[in-house]
Amino acid sequence: MYVTVTANPSVDRTIEVRGLVRGGLHRATAVHVQPGGKGINVARALVSNGIKARAVVPAGGAEGEQLISLLSDYSIDVVRVPALGPVRMNVSVIEPDATVTKLNEPGARLTATETAALADAVVNAAHDASWVVVAGSLPPGVEPRFYADLILRLARADVRVAVDTSGLALRAALTAGPTLVKPNHHELAEAVDRPLSTLGDVVDAATHLRSLGAGAVLASLGSDGAVLVDDDGVWHAEAPVVSARSSVGAGDAMLAGFLAGGGTGAQALVSGVAWGAAAVSLPGSTMPRPEHLRGELVVVRAGIEAKRRLSEDH
Repeated sequence: MYVTVTANPSVDRTIEVRGLVRGGLHRATAVHVQPGGKGINVARALVSNGIKARAVVPAGGAEGEQLISLLSDYSIDVVRVPALGPVRMNVSVIEPDATVTKLNEPGARLTATETAALADAVVNAAHDASWVVVAGSLPPGVEPRFYADLILRLARADVRVAVDTSGLALRAALTAGPTLVKPNHHELAEAVDRPLSTLGDVVDAATHLRSLGAGAVLASLGSDGAVLVDDDGVWHAEAPVVSARSSVGAGDAMLAGFLAGGGTGAQALVSGVAWGAAAVSLPGSTMPRPEHLRGELVVVRAGIEAKRRLSEDH
């Protein structure tokens, strides 16, 4: 069983347009409404591939009812934590070249009581878990150490934890020794407070995160694929995307594929990159299914081309 935690879930509306002009009138060519938040996306990707997942989410207001209703379309074991504030609504506008403009609400404030109930629900939900994924931003009212404290509680039950967050929450989580962290290019650069222009820069930054407490670092790099740094070395993998539709949720699909592929080593990296590449070819934040996966197209290398410059699509 995989358990995901989404402290700040959302209802995601993805709108496709022929072109985005500031101040202009736009007529949508397609609209997708899906349950959102990084942890929810990971759970959606897993169950879309026949893997059991349990999602812990605080959900309040009419938007919370909509979120739970949308989740009922998936075979996810949902653990709902009651909250007074409404679930946030996020909007992504996607152009034909897959450029994404995002408008994310901050989310409703969680009270101290609601925050404690969320933490307890996660620990209870993890009783049979092989992995717990703590992912996404923290809502107002929740201290940056929330994920770190969860990791320490879960460590006492010998549960592996993957972290996908940013900013102060990521820095705090590192001190608790998570098994895996999965930053994207921007989040990794922010964590080490310097620009990352080459694959060598990415490896150096990932190595620094490991020195702060991460067991392994899986860095998603958009069209440059992904880099994995762990006790056994450094790997780089990438895959072609013939027709890009949307990058929304692609990093979450990559994390789900990595865990489904074993959660460690080159073979898991191949799985993760295949899932991420497949997600980019699908509309909105649609998660890939088995028929979308092309693992044979993934190229994985031990070591990296340290001076290879990264593209600017991050």
